[in-house]
Amino acid sequence: MSDELLTSLLRDVSRSFYLTLRVLPGAVRPQIGVAYLLARTTDTIADTQIVPLESRLDALAALRRRILGQGAGALPFLQWREPHAAKPEQVLLARCEESLRLLEDLEEADRGRIREVLDTIIGGQELDLKRFNGATAQRIVALETDADLDDYTYRVAGCVGEFWTRMCRAHLIAEAPIDDDSLLRKGIRFGKGLQLVNILRDIPQDLRNGRCYVPRQSLITANLTPESLLLPENETRFRPVYDQFLAAAADHLAVGWEYTGLLPHEQMRLRLGCAWPLLIGARTLRRLRHENILDPNRRVKVSRREVHFLRLRSVLLYPWPSAWNRQFRTEN
Repeated sequence: MSDELLTSLLRDVSRSFYLTLRVLPGAVRPQIGVAYLLARTTDTIADTQIVPLESRLDALAALRRRILGQGAGALPFLQWREPHAAKPEQVLLARCEESLRLLEDLEEADRGRIREVLDTIIGGQELDLKRFNGATAQRIVALETDADLDDYTYRVAGCVGEFWTRMCRAHLIAEAPIDDDSLLRKGIRFGKGLQLVNILRDIPQDLRNGRCYVPRQSLITANLTPESLLLPENETRFRPVYDQFLAAAADHLAVGWEYTGLLPHEQMRLRLGCAWPLLIGARTLRRLRHENILDPNRRVKVSRREVHFLRLRSVLLYPWPSAWNRQFRTEN
């Protein structure tokens, strides 16, 4: 049963991450898989539209208590049925008790790492739900400052880079001569960079859901408002602001590539698992530099064929470090 949760269900709720998970060494694959299952469960709770805000917050709080091992209370969302939700997400909610049992079956130290990262993620989801409560395309709510954006990217993904680093350090590279503080800082920026790419790609869709992750103070410098970003013709005015965030994302990804290079060369599976999302993220940024990024009809997406090419190329180039490093530079 647990094999099914960590294979077919994981594949159904995230095909791209599942490919990364499959390449990871077996010593960390179950722990990272369990963490991802539970993170997707909390994300599904936060995103559901069939219950009011307070019920979602209560459900997240109940699941957080269970994840943290603080009692065995009932999970109120087990009976939720959202007709418009994809079937894998419905299964994810219905089988949450099984996911929690997988967590309890792990070693104590691994449970602690997973609990820490999920506590941070759930806190970010709760903050997002409260911040954007009532937001619509007619009433857009924006982050206020760059610090708010940085905090958001940490809660959503930077903490995942931190968790990933601690888990891999414990099980795969415990003896590697790497400065821990440096590796953790780079791991956090790795995660932030991937999330910032998603934000920059999804601006038109987020705006139409009433959410603006581009800070209001940055928009003011270009005499723009969140509402003005609904108009594709404002892309020229928005582009200087947008390019600053593109540059920040590119810097984060470059640090992520440095992170990958710090890992021992013999850890091929781990390095590939890090390299693939970075290469896809870098190619996405390259596309975003040349698109009208306010046009809701022109969503930038790296095709499956391109993803397959990037992965295959990285495997073929692995024996040659200089060629391996060049592949990241060619995507920028």
